Amino acid sequence: MTKPHLTLFLAAPRGFCAGVVRAIKVVEMAIEKWGAPVYVRHEIVHNKYVVDGLRDKGAVFVEELDDCPDDRPVIFSAHGVPKSVPNAAQTRNMIYVDATCPLVSKVHIEAERHSENGLQMVMIGHTGHPETVGTMGQLPEGEVLLVETAEDVATLDVRNPDKLAYITQTTLSVDDTAGIVEALLTRFPTIVGPHKEDICYATTNRQEAIKAIAPKSDAILVIGAPNSSNTKRLVEVGAAAGCTYSQLVQRAADIDWRALDGIKTLGLSAGASAPEVLVNEVIDAFRTRYDVTVEYVETAQENVEFKVPRILREPA
Repeated sequence: MTKPHLTLFLAAPRGFCAGVVRAIKVVEMAIEKWGAPVYVRHEIVHNKYVVDGLRDKGAVFVEELDDCPDDRPVIFSAHGVPKSVPNAAQTRNMIYVDATCPLVSKVHIEAERHSENGLQMVMIGHTGHPETVGTMGQLPEGEVLLVETAEDVATLDVRNPDKLAYITQTTLSVDDTAGIVEALLTRFPTIVGPHKEDICYATTNRQEAIKAIAPKSDAILVIGAPNSSNTKRLVEVGAAAGCTYSQLVQRAADIDWRALDGIKTLGLSAGASAPEVLVNEVIDAFRTRYDVTVEYVETAQENVEFKVPRILREPA
């Protein structure tokens, strides 16, 4: 029986960003340097496949520092942690490695600088997300106010409307964030924004690539974890850009084939913490059912690289 033809638009850039590559390397190098087990506070990045692979190598994933013994190294995830966490690790004389993405650290530094200048911070982000918790935890309680939507801006109770600055989570939807910023500027015309947008280059690039393939795709699949903020935003961007069926899948086994019945074009991308092996797995799954032609849709090129922390570059 002849397989139906499918044109698969493969988005580029997709998958791992420089911060994720660095974070994974941090765990691997720590195991190499100190031996197993090495403890990791929170998932190093939001992807089950990646986390399971590192667990097999000797990483132990925990939610809190209290779950770690004093005599083994601990790594802080790429999302960043509140200041209280490294402070507690120092108090316990623990060896710790901070795998916070440098672009998240940039937002932390920005928040501290504004605070030193007497400004109260407004953070655009998602309640409870590790990055938001980590960024808000850089400053004392009450110094960072969180907004998730443009509607939240109307109910903000600020100390002084003329002494405000805003920062954002790095993995948000560029378009949604623009609406919230507009609401902030309307209510607080003197609010200070970042010198350079906080939403990271990888998030922006992946969203632009999805926008390029959405109008010509009968369906879009984004490979990634359901707790990955940047992945969920890609799904939303795909739907907003004109593709009525835009879905997140963790891997090939999660594909809802009945929902895809009759499609002739498919858009495919992956969140910043999803490895390319899962992209290939999904493409192979489609090849078993369709005569697939892959078309690459590249909207940007990335050559960013981040150094690992100095403690890992020094001899044991």
